[in-house]
Amino acid sequence: MPLTVVRREHAHLYARQPRSAAAKTAVDALLRLQHAEEQQIEAARVETGLTKNESLALRYLLQAHRDDRPMRPKDLAVMLSVSNASVTKLVDGLVASGDLVRAAHPTDRRQQVLEPTDEAAAKIGVSYASFHEAVVGVLDGLSDDDNEVLTRTLSAIVDALAEGSPVPVDEYTVPADAD
Repeated sequence: MPLTVVRREHAHLYARQPRSAAAKTAVDALLRLQHAEEQQIEAARVETGLTKNESLALRYLLQAHRDDRPMRPKDLAVMLSVSNASVTKLVDGLVASGDLVRAAHPTDRRQQVLEPTDEAAAKIGVSYASFHEAVVGVLDGLSDDDNEVLTRTLSAIVDALAEGSPVPVDEYTVPADAD
């Protein structure tokens, strides 16, 4: 397949075209945003030198840490949809690189929890800083009315995408019976 097709794939819908030129312009902008976000996430991952699963694992663990939720290796395996053996290898690598530590579970000393290090938090924070600054900077430059319209519009798109789909379970919560 020619590289030009792959480079522009993000600019095409696979459904009917919008009714108006203004709607098409908005759809194109949304698709460009989605593509730009994907590129930024990949650039951040490459900058950190982490694999995709290592990067996802650290992002999940950082969020769990910020939410004061203990994260066990088994929880991480569920979130990454990988085997326990794969998560053990991944965790071993992140511990060896100084991005992660194993600690005793706060309520069950027989279990261990995974904690991202300050170095991992800084590494992930720095690699995503330009993306977050760009988004916040542009939205801070909009009027409150424009931000409200944007919020309603994006929420309506999310709701339309979710229509007819099963309600997703909170991706950060693993059921107690998953043991």
